[in-house]
Amino acid sequence: MRTLSDTLARLKQLRPVPTASVPANGRLQPFVGFGSNPGRLKSCIYLPDSAGPGAPLVVVLHGCTQNASAYDESSGWSRLADQFGFIVLYPEQQRANNPNLCFNWFSPADAARGQGEALSIRQMIAAAQTRHRTDSERVFVNGLSAGGAMAAVMLATYPEVFDAGAVIAGLPFGVACTVPEAFDRMRGHGGPTRERLAGLVKNASRHTGRWPRLSVWHGTADNTVDQLNASALIAQWRPLHGAPAAPSETDIVNGYPHRVWRDASGRAAIEEYSITNLGHGTPLDVASSGHGETAAPFMLDANISSTRLIASFWGIAAQPTEVRTSAAVEPVPTLFERANSRPGALPQAGIQRTIEDALRSAGLLR
Repeated sequence: MRTLSDTLARLKQLRPVPTASVPANGRLQPFVGFGSNPGRLKSCIYLPDSAGPGAPLVVVLHGCTQNASAYDESSGWSRLADQFGFIVLYPEQQRANNPNLCFNWFSPADAARGQGEALSIRQMIAAAQTRHRTDSERVFVNGLSAGGAMAAVMLATYPEVFDAGAVIAGLPFGVACTVPEAFDRMRGHGGPTRERLAGLVKNASRHTGRWPRLSVWHGTADNTVDQLNASALIAQWRPLHGAPAAPSETDIVNGYPHRVWRDASGRAAIEEYSITNLGHGTPLDVASSGHGETAAPFMLDANISSTRLIASFWGIAAQPTEVRTSAAVEPVPTLFERANSRPGALPQAGIQRTIEDALRSAGLLR
């Protein structure tokens, strides 16, 4: 368990960080007037000439210190949209909400159905669907880090909206409700038991239909968000799909382990890419992606395009020509089991309150 002195030392290091230094690419346009916007978010949209009525809608959530334009420039989502005719919607955080531009995935006020940032993003989606006549059956959400954790929030709180999603270096839904808990979960300490994880999603809405499919990406050398969060995400969503504990398929894609879990109908419900030796960031293929991916802070060249492979898993882009080989992939869930064997990772309520008061006084928490 992280000690109080360690927590306070980390909090002293927290300062608003400049936005990732990638110039605006001029491809996105502001998307305004989408609703009451209780989460006070901004929004941008990309409308390719190739997207007509009935186009898919892809929601992309940037990571901390990033903005919509910077993330789009590096990830290439809008350029991939040119090729395959889907619309890209970018919710964007503001410093008034979070000094480091992180989506507030751990805040009960922002991570629940019908309120805060989650409702703002839902309103953006509804407005885009109405204005641009997108396909209501093909809506997708993905994000990096805090944006990935917020993508998990959207899949859990509005599962009827999405056909599928993707979480890159993110965290499961509902595992933290305070700043200290968020730090603990990011570093792989504590959290709900495996048996409780799926229940957190079930209780987030009244959904009774088919659950969204999920693509999970994580670097094995990520020192910001521990890789066991990828295992916890799989443990959270696998029971909802009725998928077996063991993956249905394992292979190697461009040198990286890839696992797939299929539901009873044979549909690929969950996939996982474990990017060996990658730190914290979105995996890119700068040389060969075919849609102009570029490296930047937290946007890492790994010779594999998460953008293209996620879109292919969703069924809205052609399968890329990656090098695939059959292989037995070593399972990762033992990390999650080990984490939950650690005693009492939760700080006492009084300590939590003290830390949060200090954060608010410093302008780091609203």
